[in-house]
Parts: sequence; C-alpha cells; structure tokens
Amino acid sequence: MSERAIEDHAVIGDLRTTALVGLDGAIDFMCWPRFDSPSIFASLLEPTAGIFELTAVLGDARYKQLYIPDTNVLLTRTLSHDGVAEISDFMLPAPEFPEQRLVRRAKAVRGAVSFRMRCAPRFDYGRQSHRVVMSDERTALFLPDDEHVTSFRLTADVPLFVEGDDVVAVFVLGANETATFVLDHPDDAPSECFENHWVANAFKRTTSYWREWVARSHYQGRWREQMTRSLLALKMLTSADHGSMVAAATFGLPEEIGGVRNWDYRYCWVRDASFMVYAFMNMGHKEEATAFIRWLHQRRLEANPDEARLKVLYSLDGAPLTDESELAHFSGYRRSRPVRVGNAAEGQLQLDIIGEVMDAIFYADEYCERLSHDEWTAVSEGIDWLCTNWHQPDESIWEVRGGRRHFLFSRFMCWVAFDRATRLAERRSLPGRVAVWKRERDAIYHDIHTNFWDEERQYFVQYMGGTSIDASCLLMPLMGFIGDQDPRWKSTLQAVGDQLLDDSLVYRYHVDKEGENHDGLTGAEGTFTMCSFWYVECLARSGDLLLARFLYEKMLSYANHVGLFSEEIGPSGEHLGNFPQAFTHLALIRAGRYLNEALSEEPRSL
Repeated sequence: MSERAIEDHAVIGDLRTTALVGLDGAIDFMCWPRFDSPSIFASLLEPTAGIFELTAVLGDARYKQLYIPDTNVLLTRTLSHDGVAEISDFMLPAPEFPEQRLVRRAKAVRGAVSFRMRCAPRFDYGRQSHRVVMSDERTALFLPDDEHVTSFRLTADVPLFVEGDDVVAVFVLGANETATFVLDHPDDAPSECFENHWVANAFKRTTSYWREWVARSHYQGRWREQMTRSLLALKMLTSADHGSMVAAATFGLPEEIGGVRNWDYRYCWVRDASFMVYAFMNMGHKEEATAFIRWLHQRRLEANPDEARLKVLYSLDGAPLTDESELAHFSGYRRSRPVRVGNAAEGQLQLDIIGEVMDAIFYADEYCERLSHDEWTAVSEGIDWLCTNWHQPDESIWEVRGGRRHFLFSRFMCWVAFDRATRLAERRSLPGRVAVWKRERDAIYHDIHTNFWDEERQYFVQYMGGTSIDASCLLMPLMGFIGDQDPRWKSTLQAVGDQLLDDSLVYRYHVDKEGENHDGLTGAEGTFTMCSFWYVECLARSGDLLLARFLYEKMLSYANHVGLFSEEIGPSGEHLGNFPQAFTHLALIRAGRYLNEALSEEPRSL
C-alpha cells in the first residue's frame, strides 16, 4: 500500500483530465482521457491499480515540489549530497493544443544522476488487461484487450524495455542533461515530440498559456499568491470542451481513514459550479463564467417542460452518469473502503441548487452575457415549478442517505431563487409571474423564522423539528437572506463558534449525535474546509476583522506544500476527502476577497 499522503501531491492538468504527482515524482492517480474516464493509474487507492514512476536514484534524498509561478507546470526536485535532480511535469492545455499529451522531463541539475522510469498502467480501474507493443526501442503502445477502452502511447528519447505488462527505462544523466517521456494517443503524430525542439517549445507555450490566463485577473490585494493558486486549481478542474467543472480531480479518497464516506467527485455539481461563476467573475475571468452559464442553460433547455428543476450533478458533457458502484478489488486509501465510482446523488432531490443557479444567472446576466429569450423562458419555468415544490423535504447540500427532511439550507436557498428571479425580471423588464414569486419568497421568509428558529437555543436549526446546528447556515448572510447584525444571526454565528469550531476549523455538523444529523452513514469525518472559510467571512461581515484575519491566516497554513486543499482537514492537520476540491478553493477566494476589501476600507467619518 502506498504511503503517500493525500497532501503529499501536486496536480497537473490540461482542461480535459488531471494527474496527481507525488513528492517522489510518481503519478499514482490519473484518469484517461477525461476527468471522469476510468483510471489508468490509481495506486493511491490500490497498489496494483497502476503507477507512472520517474525517480532519481540518490541516497538520503530529500524531496521538494513547486509550481512555476502563475502556472500549473510542476517541478519535483530530489536533493542529495550525491546530486540534485529535477522532474518537470505538465500537460498541454486545451484548446491551445489539439493533441492531448502528458510530458515528463527528467534533468540532472548537479552531478551525474541515475534515473529509473516505470510506466505500469492498469486500465479500466485495474479491471482490464492489456498488451505492450514496441514500435521501436523508444516507442511503446499500451493496448487494452477491450478495444472500447482508450489506449495510449509512451514515447521517450532514451531506450525503453518491456517488463511483463510494464515499460521501464534506466539511464544516467550528466549535469544539465535531460530525458523526456511523452504520454499521448496512438493516433497522434509520434515523431514531432522529439524534433525541432518540440519539448522546449511546448514547455514555453504551456507556461505562457497559464501566465497569460493569470494576467487577466484584476486582483492585486492581500494573499494574491494563495488566491492565484486557488484560481489556477479551479481553472484546471474546468472542461475546455464543455465549460463545466468537476467538483474534484479524484474519487474514493476518504473523509475518515478506514471509514466508508468515500465518494466519486469527478462530475459537475450544479451547486459547486454555480459558485465558480461568482469566483471567476469577481477575479476578472468572465469567459469561464460565461461558458458555464451557457452549458447550464443547455442542460435546462434539454429538459422536458414538466421537469423544471435541474439534476444535482452531470457528467461534463451533460450525459447521464454511470450507476454508482463499488470497486471491490480496491483496498482503498489506507484501507478505507468501499471505493465507489459513479454517484447516486444524481437521483436525489436537492432543492437548494435552484438558488445557487439563480444567484449565478443573476450576476452573470449583469456582468457577463444577458439571457436570451429561450433561456429566460426556461428560467421562469423553473421558478414556476419551485412555487409548488419548495415545501418538499429533500436531501439538501450534504446529500444525506438517511431520508429526506425539511432542511434549513434548502429552504433559504429557495428564498434566494425567488429573490434573484424577481430582481432579474424587474431589472430587465422580463415577463414572469413576479407577483406569485414574491408571494412565495415572503412565505419562505416567514416559514424559516417560524419553523427553523429555536427560541430556547437562540439559533437556526439544521432541519425542521431538529435541535442541532449545521454550518451550512453560514451562507444565510452571504446570500443576503439575513443581515450581518441581525440579533438572530449573531446568536446563530455564536452557536456555530461554540459547537462546531475547533481552533480555526469548522465541522459541518456533529456526526456523533445519532438521530440528529440523519445522514444515514456510519463513522466520523474531518472538518469541512469550505465551512471554515465561510465562518471567516461571516466573522468579517460581523465586524470582527482582527479575529477573521487571524483565522484566515491559520486556514491558509493548512494548505499543502503547493497551496492546494482537499475537502476536509483531520485532527492532526492531515488532508481528507477528494483532492483538490473546487468548493474549498471557491470559499477561500470568496473569504479572502471580502476580508481584503474590509481591511482596506477607509475609516468612515461621522
């Protein structure tokens, strides 16, 4: 079993798929050729499920890893008294490059350095056998026995050898010498990768692509480096082909070591991606926000008239997901099983997503691209559907598997949906049943203050009839439902701090209160990093800027060595859950922007 920790990885990507690169230079997680394709390397989850090793053989080695500034081009360095080695890893970003290629370049920086490369794919989550065909001594074709499974080619500028089902290379480089390995599709032209300085030019063009993209951001405030890294991570999780965004690069990484809370996040959650619109717009990247809104409207326009609500999640191209299933032959990350692919949440009812979508549409219509007639028609149909369905119980943001309830989060996000639809219709003089929407909006407002407010405990409860508190309530002021200084909100914020805060880390709710959280799952979990950043923003909005800044700085310290976050943080600061998680980086950006603006605000005269 691999001892690489989740946080001991960086990520590279090409806006089609991603690969996790360990501190030792091994790629131990990669799906090919798309984010949600079956894995070809997955030894992070199962030792026999494939790995792509490229290692400097140096005694008493230390490892360092960094991104070239303002890019997603990765350097992995091996340092020893005997020599220094460096591996450059990058993928050619779409649509700048039509070919899909992963490039790995080994270099001896100091001294003569021995290297070993082993490319050991295991197709279709390790379920599909394959054969290796050497077209010449430096080109290997990996051909799955099932012709419907995507194959790939490995080309090198050093000799390759077949060892069983794997291909290896052993070589020595003198100071400043390099060796390159390119993984791509067999149908692409093979020779150009090692002609006319192609590798050097591809490296320069890739770094230039990312730097030019970063330069479009207008953010120049505090924590720019961390904010930029989060933006680059979000961009890397976005599909160039479709405009949709995966929730995370991985599947199966656990929320508790040895636990069962292990999910597949390689799909587009409408909720997460809607928040992405807000983050990209506010950082100056309107193209990505516009692309997602177009993708979103296409999904809505494809629906039947009586199916006004969106699905919870989609594949990147909008096609139906494969059914959720378990990879019984995977032992799991540090024995955390089952390892699941697919996600049954696709069939859940999560009414809150209409609120997130309407919030994104509301701002995108003003700052990016105005709605067309057909798009507004689809939007108004969805809001009309919500008029008669917001009263329903649902599974809500946490996708509980213990049955539906009337959750606070879904209820106030339905209020957001009606509020944004009403304001958009009035701002643009668009037709719609605005009077009815206002009536339902106001009914939800009174419903929440009547049925979700616990007078004895002085906070809003997680669900109707419950007594526990849920960190998702932190979005109530962030979405404009309640004022930052409202006494009911201030006491609710205090309750979140008293019950869910652990130092700077926030739990989403207490999973050890049987019968209270009602999520239908056993075991514990870590703190939810996005909730921690929401808490920081709520503190800042309440006026406690010094504490908010202190906690924000603490939260940034939990990032891994290259500035990335998984979904959760464990008791000893270890990363848990899928990695890197988009929602976490979205919350980091949002909290950082608000806090920076609040700290920079000039004192107001009386």
